[in-house]
Amino acid sequence: MKVFFSDFSKLVKFRLTFLVVFSASITFLIGSRMQVARGEVPGIDWGNWFILIAGGFLVTAAANCFNEIIEVDLDKLMTRTKDRPMPAGRMTTGQGLVLGLIMGMLGTWLLGKLNLETGLLSVFSILLYAFAYTPLKRKSPIAVFVGAIPGALPPLIGYLAALGRTTNFLPVDYEIAGILFLIQFVWQFPHFWAIAWVLDEDYSKAGFRLLPTRKKDKVSAVMVFLSTLILIPVSLMPTFYGFGGYYIAGFSLVAGLLFAWYGYKLLLNLDVPSARKVMFCSFFYIPLVQLILLFDFIGK
Repeated sequence: MKVFFSDFSKLVKFRLTFLVVFSASITFLIGSRMQVARGEVPGIDWGNWFILIAGGFLVTAAANCFNEIIEVDLDKLMTRTKDRPMPAGRMTTGQGLVLGLIMGMLGTWLLGKLNLETGLLSVFSILLYAFAYTPLKRKSPIAVFVGAIPGALPPLIGYLAALGRTTNFLPVDYEIAGILFLIQFVWQFPHFWAIAWVLDEDYSKAGFRLLPTRKKDKVSAVMVFLSTLILIPVSLMPTFYGFGGYYIAGFSLVAGLLFAWYGYKLLLNLDVPSARKVMFCSFFYIPLVQLILLFDFIGK
């Protein structure tokens, strides 16, 4: 049983899936607070929150499963992935396909129960991640841009899911959902590129070249640094548009400057330890920004 849970965790990339579900669940609560502030609902619908968590987990797990089916021969070449159940031979691709289809259909059905938008976005995220981003990873650094789209959909899905089946979607709802999407979208560039820098030697075994110039050089470091700088004004948009308070503005500014400082150190040093600091900073940045925004959210 222990081996089964270990294999399942590796198959669905549990830590990545957890981060995705966390992001969607927090923005669901933000959307719910908006509904409560407008007097449209008496309180948070915790039943729908659990449906979102379950559906989001299954959809993300399915996308990761399809990704590993497509890359099974490449995963055998890389140290960090060769012990996953399919490349290690503990699961066949056929078994993985069946499991992925079941999780994908069940997850989409659950999200579709919340509203049509979340169901459609979940299907779109699976298709874009598994069948556009995955094959592009060996062809062009543009894969990071493509992958950032499904990677930024969880906060958008979470916010829209909170609105339920109401037809009373106001322009402000799409404004807030779009900004939540944009923050996570921009954040993914320094996040992905820092990971690509740290794992470049391992990635190269499978032909993955995800850095902007395909190699660890000054231009790639400049792109990492610039992406951290762009994130600062983007992260201040909740306060600028009036639905975030001063606490989230202050934290976003300080965290963004720290993120940018690590990006600048990478530009100076061009080494793996500096890239690793950017990577670890990115792990903490987005969940903390979303959590603080939840508690500093101003419904309007």
